[in-house]
Amino acid sequence: MDIKKGEIVLEIGFGTGHCLKKMAELVGKEGKVYGIDISSGMLEVSRKRLEKAGLLDRVELYCGDASKLPYEDNKFDAVFMSFTLELFDTPEIPEVLNEVRRVLKPGGRLGVVSMSKEGRGLLMRIYEWLHEKLPQYLDCRPIHLSQTLKDAGFLVMHEEVRRIFGLPIEIIIALKPGRKNHGRVAVRKGLRLLL
Repeated sequence: MDIKKGEIVLEIGFGTGHCLKKMAELVGKEGKVYGIDISSGMLEVSRKRLEKAGLLDRVELYCGDASKLPYEDNKFDAVFMSFTLELFDTPEIPEVLNEVRRVLKPGGRLGVVSMSKEGRGLLMRIYEWLHEKLPQYLDCRPIHLSQTLKDAGFLVMHEEVRRIFGLPIEIIIALKPGRKNHGRVAVRKGLRLLL
């Protein structure tokens, strides 16, 4: 995501705070990282991780719903989500992405990692069946991430499909249309830094 010193970054669904910690290191003392997660338990785990790393002063955590982000328009240089977007019900995904587009600065970057519906197979069919029967244990579900982001008005700059436990995941960097522009090389380099 090519996160630089001094930038303002948001992670949606920060979980245990591993990526928050990395982003706080990247933005430096001049920048700020915000995190929103619906789980108060994850907020406490992340707070302890950041405090132990001496980075809590660079991060502001919020317990809330990503479909109603509590931030002003055009605030963030970058927004990141990892295995979060697919947790929302299908009708809520465009709402979340509209909120992301609202809070991103023009030309701001969106990084998303998600289970992917790209590529089918027996393992994917078994996973989807298990997800339907046991959603409390397998809460992520595959989505068509690239098309979903394009439909929401983002410009997809980088996309790749990888596998975890044999299941496909998509990694996408997209931009909010606007004045500021980032090259494809910088986006690819930044993806490696964050992941």
